[in-house]
Amino acid sequence: TKCFLMKMFDVYPLYDIEPVRGCGNYVYDAEGTEYLDLYGGHAVISIGHSHPHYVEAVSSQLSRLGFYSNSVQNSLQGVLAEKLGRVSGYTDYSLFLCNSGAEANENAVKLASFHTGKSKLLAFKAAFHGRTSGAVAATDNPKIVAPFNQTENVEFVPLGDIAAVEAKLATGEFCAVIIEGIQGVAGIHCPTDDFFVALREVTTKYGVVLIADEIQSGYGRSGDFFAHQHSGIKADVITVAKGIANGFPMGGVLIAPHFKPWYGMLGTTFGGNHLACAAAIAVLDVIESENLVNNAREVGEYLLSELKKIDGIKDVRGRGLMIGIEIDGSASEMRKRLLFERHIFTGGAGATTVRLLPALTLTREQADVFLKNFKELL
Repeated sequence: TKCFLMKMFDVYPLYDIEPVRGCGNYVYDAEGTEYLDLYGGHAVISIGHSHPHYVEAVSSQLSRLGFYSNSVQNSLQGVLAEKLGRVSGYTDYSLFLCNSGAEANENAVKLASFHTGKSKLLAFKAAFHGRTSGAVAATDNPKIVAPFNQTENVEFVPLGDIAAVEAKLATGEFCAVIIEGIQGVAGIHCPTDDFFVALREVTTKYGVVLIADEIQSGYGRSGDFFAHQHSGIKADVITVAKGIANGFPMGGVLIAPHFKPWYGMLGTTFGGNHLACAAAIAVLDVIESENLVNNAREVGEYLLSELKKIDGIKDVRGRGLMIGIEIDGSASEMRKRLLFERHIFTGGAGATTVRLLPALTLTREQADVFLKNFKELL
């Protein structure tokens, strides 16, 4: 008789390393080998691994109540909304909580469609987060095909081409434009401040909702709370996830006051549960008390300036602690060498770009460790 065991569905290539413990900007395997973490679980670890305040807040909440239905009051949601509004500068906006970046963007587009009565979405090349059907449909990736016929409702224009944007919006068919504060998967490309200003003007002109996808670039990573804030504009809707709860699954949508809610408009089962809210509140506590947005800006500027001095790098892009390093060769091979020879985790963004997404707690000394090893391997 054969014995069959369930296995994981094999859609991710995995390194032969298993971190079992983390502390600050380091993770450790079962043998105690230390790795400098400049990837942060894909920009998820915003305040460092196992921060004491975070651990205490989550543990304390779990000992009382982890989850109950959204049909009853949860005062932690109000605490989180007030704190997020104050720290981000969006004090007059409302907050809808969900479980991931994909859900955040799905609900943002749904909100825009309800608000305008239209269904088309305008996006920029390779600039959309998510794995639900609508989010996948808005992802300019030939290897990913949406299971439903939704791609006809999403159109793309080149990042930075405001004339192309206006030509699309002038048709009157679009409910929203969605733009990442900094393009992540596409290779760390920053829309210019002038482009953000022009985009705000043209979406207002045509009554189209401007959605800022800050899922990867938000929560202080760029050196401002949201990357689009460097330009001085305000978006109508902002989507967040990843760093919001330091590894606990959570997403959110910040919604301008001119959107009027009604019962049943949006929905979620697990979104805004007690444990997630406790984790997210703790993250904001640490970001404020340790001045981590400023640290991301200062250490990020240092990293960018030092990287630009290194011969052999084709290009360096980014803001704060969201950095893309384009090399003349395989980024995958460089990442493997950094990991297995120098014990440094990094990320990738395309064939030739190494991506840095460390916790906002990264120090100059830790940045210097990376710079030394990267330069030697290059």
